Amino acid sequence: MIIPKNILIVRNDSIGDVVLSLPLAGLIKKHYPDCKITFLLRNYTKDIAIDHPNIDDVIILKEDNGKIPVWKNVNQLKKGSFDASIIVYPTFITALIIFLARVKFRVGSGYRWYSFLFNKKVFEHRKYSEKHELEYNVNLLKVFGIEESISTKNVPFDLRINKTSMEKVNKTLTDSGFEFEKKTIIVHPGSGGSAIDLPIEKFSQLVKNLSLLNELNIIITGNEDEKNICKTISANTNAIDLSSKFNLSEIICLISLSDIFISNSTGPIHIAAALGKYTVGFYPKIRACSPERWGPFTEKKVIFTPELECNDCTREQCERLNCMNSIDIDSVTKEITKLISI
Repeated sequence: MIIPKNILIVRNDSIGDVVLSLPLAGLIKKHYPDCKITFLLRNYTKDIAIDHPNIDDVIILKEDNGKIPVWKNVNQLKKGSFDASIIVYPTFITALIIFLARVKFRVGSGYRWYSFLFNKKVFEHRKYSEKHELEYNVNLLKVFGIEESISTKNVPFDLRINKTSMEKVNKTLTDSGFEFEKKTIIVHPGSGGSAIDLPIEKFSQLVKNLSLLNELNIIITGNEDEKNICKTISANTNAIDLSSKFNLSEIICLISLSDIFISNSTGPIHIAAALGKYTVGFYPKIRACSPERWGPFTEKKVIFTPELECNDCTREQCERLNCMNSIDIDSVTKEITKLISI
């Protein structure tokens, strides 16, 4: 059994993926309290891990014009003197970097053509989506003798709120006419494109329905590329459009002030779940995108999938049949109304 003293956790993909890797830090510290834990992340996700109570350091993956320079990253990691690494999100480049950095124990999937770069292999096919992504992540710890049975009741994410970011969020909300005493719903219509989304027209209908309810703040969020979508959805409603107003740290703060978070399968829904908020998610029936694997890891969730009956759904079939359009927004509104009254 390996006893790690200085471990590097590699997760250089997206927001939700990083959130679903955070509990690894707490589980390692539970078994090896003196172990130093460092996360290797992309620059745009670093705010998720900074100030985390069980993460001792965060290293930013070096990138040049969208490409990952191997030797720059190797030299950066060599300075850390890591004795173990978990490549949670394996790519050939990151596996090669960890190998060349001479990390002694390299934990990764045994099912990639470059798995020879790992000397501690884990044989689980994530593509079958038989478990939640977080469960797959936790299973990587078995090589260290850590075997934990996790559930939505016992996994702490320990996301932290940045004080300076919260001050900006509060000011922006005040300037936007936000009423702090009311319950707050956030609607986040965009996504990173990893799944099939609920049509914009359906989101518009949902926001119009919610606008008819009393004593409620409705906030629309999205990044710079999603401004037009958010503008369309908030039109002719009392919703506050805050798209492109906040960075990631500030989005975390904003979500912490909400009661219900509504979105497609995208990173911020995992932030909301990690912060203990009620989540409402829209997911296709494609196995690789299923809520069983990618849904918010919380009991406080309501998930909607297409009402069409289909087997072995694929992205092409889902798009061709416009499956997500079959989700009934009146039913969604009723479920959200129930959550508001809790």
